[in-house]
Amino acid sequence: MSKNQALFDRAQQTIPGGVNSPVRAFRSVGGTPRFIERAQGPYFWDADGKRYIDYIGSWGPMILGHVHAEVLDAVQRVLGNGFSFGAPTEAEIEIAEEICKLVPSIEQVRMVSSGTEATMSALRLARGFTGRSRIVKFEGCYHGHADSLLVKAGSGLLTFGNPTSAGVPADIAKHTTVLEYNNVEQLNEAFAAFGGEIASVIVEPVAGNMNLVRATPEFLQALRDRCSDYGAVLIFDEVMCGFRVALGGAQALYGVKPDLTCLGKVIGGGMPAAAFGGRRDIMAHLAPTGGVYQAGTLSGNPIAVAAGLKTLQLIQKPGFHDQLAKQTKRLTDGLTAAAREAKVPFVADALGGMFGLYFADKIPASFAEVTQGDTKRFNAFFHAMLDAGVYFAPSAYEAGFVSIAHDDAVIDATLDAARGVFAQLAA
Repeated sequence: MSKNQALFDRAQQTIPGGVNSPVRAFRSVGGTPRFIERAQGPYFWDADGKRYIDYIGSWGPMILGHVHAEVLDAVQRVLGNGFSFGAPTEAEIEIAEEICKLVPSIEQVRMVSSGTEATMSALRLARGFTGRSRIVKFEGCYHGHADSLLVKAGSGLLTFGNPTSAGVPADIAKHTTVLEYNNVEQLNEAFAAFGGEIASVIVEPVAGNMNLVRATPEFLQALRDRCSDYGAVLIFDEVMCGFRVALGGAQALYGVKPDLTCLGKVIGGGMPAAAFGGRRDIMAHLAPTGGVYQAGTLSGNPIAVAAGLKTLQLIQKPGFHDQLAKQTKRLTDGLTAAAREAKVPFVADALGGMFGLYFADKIPASFAEVTQGDTKRFNAFFHAMLDAGVYFAPSAYEAGFVSIAHDDAVIDATLDAARGVFAQLAA
């Protein structure tokens, strides 16, 4: 028995499903999860000592690659001062100033410890600011596991949303309206029907949890226009795409300014850190200056802030995002060419350091289109690439991530493996 299997069997005795986040369990692809022991640059090694080229990057944070020397040094320099204080530090001010400088729409920012905390808090703030209850989200966008967000579409546009998780009361789900991503007509209908009730619209401007799906410019502009028309708060969830698709996030790329922005992953440099921020007049409603309560013992943790601040400084080097985008596109172009040569239906897309792989005839623009892909073929591809030492996301509904450490040699090794795998799939 492999050590990975032995660890998985052992984990299931004390951890539900043997994992602390569901996608890690490999349920959608089958097989045994890999238990990781260490990582370096673009690689990590499992409990059996096998090395993999890593294309999840801890689901986004490792934009510099694993254990970057300067980030490691920044963390080591603060470790001896204490792990947590429960009191303010100067470093919290420094990372807040850096975020406000880099993200066009953020005038003030509040640090938290996870993306779920960021989105949950931003929605509470939007409700407190507007005095309204209804929120609008989009099918296929994941904004963390807060009750109001674990909701799927009702049977029609004007019906209540339905909980997608046990434990979410229908009375909470009814305040969430779920629309189709990139559907401007449906958005306009929703605002016409109950625009005065909508506190907030929350959206991933570049979705990463139904695989990579880009918002159209027209869709994002319609969101901005309708929220402005009706006094609703527009929230961009850039936990995944923030600093990944561009230095200023997707909002800088698209030129659309939200009222609030949720950030995570990259801003922690691999440590548990996230944030939400935006217009000063809205942020003023947060306690202690306003009536919307939000708190966290580990918010602004000095170790996480050190890792995140150094990461944000390093990604501002001239040409960083151009090189990251170049390597990501080199990967997706190479995979597409290999699939075409083998005559396997496959397309790929890349934006900044994020990418999507689809066993389909066209790049999807909505969750419904994503679900039309060939998941059986994806699963076969995933396991064959895993055997070849390449670790893609263990789900056909997750985006992938490239780091600046993925150089030409790493991409070439990936494509060499992929050519053999696509040939197998065509047989």
